Amino acid sequence: MKNLILLPIFIVSGVFFWNLSLGLDTSTPKPLTPNPKADFFEKFADSAYTLTFDRVKYDPAYYVIPYPNGDVPADRGVCTDVVIRAYRKMGIDLQQEVHEDMKANFDVYPKNWGLTKPDRNIDHRRVPNLMQFFSRKGKSLPITDQASDYLPGHIVCWNLGGGTTHIGVVSGFRNKDKTRYQIVHNIGAGQVLEDCLFSYKIIGHYRYGK
Repeated sequence: MKNLILLPIFIVSGVFFWNLSLGLDTSTPKPLTPNPKADFFEKFADSAYTLTFDRVKYDPAYYVIPYPNGDVPADRGVCTDVVIRAYRKMGIDLQQEVHEDMKANFDVYPKNWGLTKPDRNIDHRRVPNLMQFFSRKGKSLPITDQASDYLPGHIVCWNLGGGTTHIGVVSGFRNKDKTRYQIVHNIGAGQVLEDCLFSYKIIGHYRYGK
């Protein structure tokens, strides 16, 4: 408990009890069949989906974590931790990559938290910072109302209102109507697969990977 410091509920992202949205898939996740022909982004989408097998309690607390490849306790996390953990399965450590870019380019990152220098424990766990990082180091994609524009492995960010932002990964699983891909995210109910692409206002759409 020495490394745990409680901060306001919105300090990382998401809403603690925002788990009443429609479309939540409460069924047991199904194992994936490996596809040897899958590209990086399809594999990344699958890596995000495997996180839905883990029981995780939504916890926006500040943690002091190792560096690099640090993570909060495995049974805790928020929306950004879904993205971080999915990329880590692909050999990409967003903690280190975001920290190094912020050290070199701190002035271009949001100043929402009054920091005067990077903090490698939390910077990569904040949605606005990830949005800036993905726009700088990845590819910003159009924000549209066409489901066909959002493909497996894409990153989507939303504005939930009240200054609260959210982030998730487009999965390789379509919704029941086969009209769009579902999202892997954590908005209060843990790391889940949900048909929520257009449930909130989209403010970011990215692709990032090697």
